[in-house]
Amino acid sequence: MFRHLHSLFRHRLIGFVHSNSQIGLDFRTSRSTDFCWKLCSNFHSSPECYVHSPEQEVVIALGSNVGDRVHNFNEALGMMKKSGITITRHGCLYESEPAYVTDQPFFLNSAIRGTTKLGPHDLLKVLKQIEKDLGRKDGIRYGPRPIDLDILFYGKYKIESEYLTVPHERIFERPFVVAPLLDLLGSSIDNDNVACWHSFSGQKDGLFESWEKQGGEPLIGSKGLKRVLPIGNSVWDWSRKTHVMGVINLTPDSFSDGGKYLELKAAVSQVRLLISEGADIIDIGAQSTRPNASRLSADEELQRLIPILDVVTKMPEMEGKLLSVDTFYSQVAFEAVNRGAHIVNDVSGGQLDPEILKVVGDLGVPYIVMHMRGDPLTMQSKENLQYHDVCGEVASELYSRLHEAELAGIPIWRIIIDPGIGFSKDTQQNLNIITGLPSIRRELRKKSLAASHLPILFGPSRKGFLGEICNRKNPIERDPATIAAVTAGILGGANIVRVHNVGYCLDAAKVCDALLEQS
Repeated sequence: MFRHLHSLFRHRLIGFVHSNSQIGLDFRTSRSTDFCWKLCSNFHSSPECYVHSPEQEVVIALGSNVGDRVHNFNEALGMMKKSGITITRHGCLYESEPAYVTDQPFFLNSAIRGTTKLGPHDLLKVLKQIEKDLGRKDGIRYGPRPIDLDILFYGKYKIESEYLTVPHERIFERPFVVAPLLDLLGSSIDNDNVACWHSFSGQKDGLFESWEKQGGEPLIGSKGLKRVLPIGNSVWDWSRKTHVMGVINLTPDSFSDGGKYLELKAAVSQVRLLISEGADIIDIGAQSTRPNASRLSADEELQRLIPILDVVTKMPEMEGKLLSVDTFYSQVAFEAVNRGAHIVNDVSGGQLDPEILKVVGDLGVPYIVMHMRGDPLTMQSKENLQYHDVCGEVASELYSRLHEAELAGIPIWRIIIDPGIGFSKDTQQNLNIITGLPSIRRELRKKSLAASHLPILFGPSRKGFLGEICNRKNPIERDPATIAAVTAGILGGANIVRVHNVGYCLDAAKVCDALLEQS
C-alpha cells in the first residue's frame, strides 16, 4: 500500500516549498539526500524560532504509571483543552511494561492528535506545566511519573534546539509510542502533515514500515504491550477472550422477553441466572427498540430502570462483573452511571439525543456506538434499507458517529462499536454483516487505525432474520440459530456477544476462542 509513498510525498508537498517563506521558519537543508526529508525538515537552533501560521497540527504522546493512571490521563486531556490545544483524535489505550528502568509499575500509554496556535516552545511550556500540576517531579530519567507528555510531531517541521527536539528523539525505537501514534492515522494519507510524519521515519513505507520492523501487530498482547479499555480507575483487557453480555429487558413489548421482567423480583432473579451462567456483562434496558416500537420519555424509562439498578448494583454476585445500561437518553445515562452502571450502550450512537455525547464524555465511562438509521419506528423503512455496499456504508456511518463522539469529549479508547444486527438491515444485509466483520474493520482502517482496533459488540440474539431463515416464529426457539450466528461473528472478529441465553453462547464462545488461539 505504501510502495509509492515517496512519489506521493513529492506531489503533495510541492505547495510546502512555495509557502515556506510565508510561514516564518528559518529553513535549513537537511543532510539527508531524501527528497521528502528535505521538504518536511526545518532545523532550529534556539527557542526563538517562530511560526506565523495561525494553527499547526500536532501529535502529543501521553504516559502514566504512578497513582490513578486513568484519572491522570483524563486530567491531562482536560488541561490541554483549556490551554489552547484542540484534540481531534485519540489513539487506543495501551498498558505496557516499563522500558529502560524496569523496576517500576506498568505504564498506560496513548497519543492525541490536535491543533494549536501555540508555537513549539510555548506548547512545550504548557505541557511541562501540566506535568507539574499533576504532580510530576524531577527524578531519574525514564523513571516513574504520574504523567509524561511529549511532542512527537509539530506540523511539517523538524525542530532541534537546546530545549526541544521534534520528532521526539527516541520515537522510532519504542513500540509503546509508535502503536498509539499509528492509531491517529489512517491507511491512506489524509494531508501533507501526515505525509511529512511518514517521511520523518526514514523508511520507504513510512511509519508503517517502522512499526513492522519493531514487530508490528503481533506485539499487541505479548511482550508486555496490550490494548485496554478504562473502567473506572482500572483497565479492562477486552481482547483476552470473548466476553458475553447477558440481556435483560424491563419492557412489556420487547420482541423476545417483553413483559417477563417487569416485576422487580423476576428481574433480579433473571440477573442472578445470567451471572450464574457465566455472563461477564449485564445489559439492562427499559426502552424497547424493536422495529416499530413507540418511544418512552426519559422519565418513564427511569421509573422502570432505577428500582432494579439500585438492587443489582448491591448484589454480591455482581463483584467482578460489568453493568451496562441500554439507553439513548442523556438523562437516563447520567442517572444510571451515578447509581453504579459502568457502560452506556446507545443504539443510536448519539443521534436520538445528541446531549448524550457530552454527558458520557463528562461521566468518563465506556460508550457503545451502534449503527442504526432513523429510529425504531423508521429504521426498517425502504429508504433506510438502501445500501450499495452494506459493510462499507455501515463502517463509514459508524466512523462518523464515533468521530463525533471523540470531538464531543469521549476518547476513542473508551468506545466500543456495534454494527447493529437487525437495525436498519434486512435478512440478506444482516448476513452480509455477520460474514463481513473483517471488511468493516478494513474500511474503518482507511480513516483511522484506532477505529479499526476497537472492540466489536455483536448482537444477533433471537433476531427476526434468524426466525425467517429457520422458520421459527417464537424468539425463544431461535437459540440454536443464535449460537450459529454468534460463532460466525466471533470467528470474524467480534469481541463481545450480546445474548439472551448466556449458557449456550458462552460454550460457543469458548470453542471459538480455542479455535482462534489454535490458528
